[in-house]
Amino acid sequence: MELQVQPKLIIHGGAGSSLHGKGGLEAVRRSLHTVIEEVYSLLLSGATASEAVVQGCQMLEDNPRFNAGTGSVLQSDGQIRMSASLMDGASGRFSGVINISRVKNPIDLAQFLQSSPDRVLSDFGSAELAREMQLPSYNALTDLRLQEWMQERQDNFKSTMAGVVAEPELVETSNAGRGTIGVVALDASGRLAAGTSTGGKGFERIGRVSDSAMPAGNYATSNAGVSCTGIGEDIIDECLAPRIVVRVTDGMSLKDAMQRSFGEAHHNKRDLGAIALDVSGAIAWGKTSEILLAAYHDGEKVGDTLEWNDNELIGYC
Repeated sequence: MELQVQPKLIIHGGAGSSLHGKGGLEAVRRSLHTVIEEVYSLLLSGATASEAVVQGCQMLEDNPRFNAGTGSVLQSDGQIRMSASLMDGASGRFSGVINISRVKNPIDLAQFLQSSPDRVLSDFGSAELAREMQLPSYNALTDLRLQEWMQERQDNFKSTMAGVVAEPELVETSNAGRGTIGVVALDASGRLAAGTSTGGKGFERIGRVSDSAMPAGNYATSNAGVSCTGIGEDIIDECLAPRIVVRVTDGMSLKDAMQRSFGEAHHNKRDLGAIALDVSGAIAWGKTSEILLAAYHDGEKVGDTLEWNDNELIGYC
């Protein structure tokens, strides 16, 4: 009989700029806590870590507040291209889609590809897969994102992006480029999984590939799982998710692996964040940016990082 453990869960909705005012903070908190409560209930009912991760990513993709799925930012040509990946720690299997358009939940394609011999597909291949899966065509555009893009054009390409949160009243300073969603879960059988999804950084060159569809930004083994957010190029340059997971695999505690990895990222002037779990049930998060929009369930209660700003690079429980 498989060992039963206390499930653990952590999610994020991006990293980067400050939330404007208490109203913004409370709105984001409600969004994140709703996902935590529903997905944690799923874990308690016996769902696998991968199933929980997919459900959490779907809910975050469907919330126009976050830059993934509905509410994704527009690229330089005014099109939405989304990327997502899933890694199942038990099987050690990574799958993902890059720059897919006109689907509601990119994470669904990543989940389908878990059982495929070809596990990462780019734009044309992703679109063909969506047709094979008979997924209905879906327009992820929101009025705010269209207004943002038009403003970018009017401002002659000066960067005036909305923040990690897609509502003007919630944004103090700008950076849609750091908007991503992610979920890491430990299930009752001690299995780990991680999923990450994004609409990209906005106004990027056509064909740019996000870290969210690479192991650099989303990685899990039987020892630990990590989902990253922030500037994708910085995450890729640090190879952040595998760096943390490999350190845990080699015997470092999750706390120490996060501390060392974020210390290096800070030294290298990277702009990023991450959430993590290990097989013992330890929960950790880190950021070099101003804020990290993360929430977690430690088996007893829900907590979040929305007001975490003590100049520490990592948090832990």
